[in-house]
Amino acid sequence: MKIGFLGFGEVASTLAAGLLNNGAEVFTCIEGRSLKTKELAKETELNLCKSNRKLAESSDILISAVTPLQAVKVAKEVGKYVKGVYIDINNISPSTAEKALSYIENGKTADASIIGSVRKNGLNVNILVSGPFANQFAELNRYGMNINVIGSEIGQASAIKLLRSSFTKGISALLFETLYSAYKMGIDTEVLKYIAETEGEGFKESAVSRIISSAVHSSRRAEEMGEVIELISKSSDAKMSKATGEFFKQLYCEIDGINKWPGDYTEVFELINNKNRKK
Repeated sequence: MKIGFLGFGEVASTLAAGLLNNGAEVFTCIEGRSLKTKELAKETELNLCKSNRKLAESSDILISAVTPLQAVKVAKEVGKYVKGVYIDINNISPSTAEKALSYIENGKTADASIIGSVRKNGLNVNILVSGPFANQFAELNRYGMNINVIGSEIGQASAIKLLRSSFTKGISALLFETLYSAYKMGIDTEVLKYIAETEGEGFKESAVSRIISSAVHSSRRAEEMGEVIELISKSSDAKMSKATGEFFKQLYCEIDGINKWPGDYTEVFELINNKNRKK
């Protein structure tokens, strides 16, 4: 089976490496991509196509793993060339997923959502999928993936993912604000300790991971919160989600982006402090 990835960031590269190790044929296109992406694709040693059109024509399963803002654009770009099954695995709202998948002319589509950390879980990360061709995507389980079919309608998987994101990203924003304030006061270690007494075993490690990943992925999370707000606004005024979205926008501006994964949350806080000193 030939598996193609549109986009080759953390999600695509991690899944691709696992699939390759389990004997699958994996493809992507790096034409026009950043030097970092090109180097990552070459390190992974997968097959390279000269264009997204060729990638779409060659893949039995084509997985869109781009940013939320690119999901519709890339689907429109390759829609008439897709020969196999097209899977949208982006963190987007059900309505955005429906719009993106409407451009896939052969109609062989499904909506997928990653639940959990690809960085931590690799190929075994839990992936929910819904839509008319969900079962075809789940066939990749024989290559070591952990895909769970939850329904036959486009948008079901996206809705679960976004509602979960509303909670987890809101918690991450509150945790970041709390711990940064504690760090400025010189009591962050103690604050972590006493919150952990309430939250239970493993909280400290989880909290540190949340702080770092919030910073590294702040731009993408701001985009994702836009999708969350669109979904939740249909049933409420989404006050908390809007605040979380603004938090990640501000965080991205404060850190000016991070080029490498920090070793500790204090590195993130120092980046913010250093920028504030320059103002």
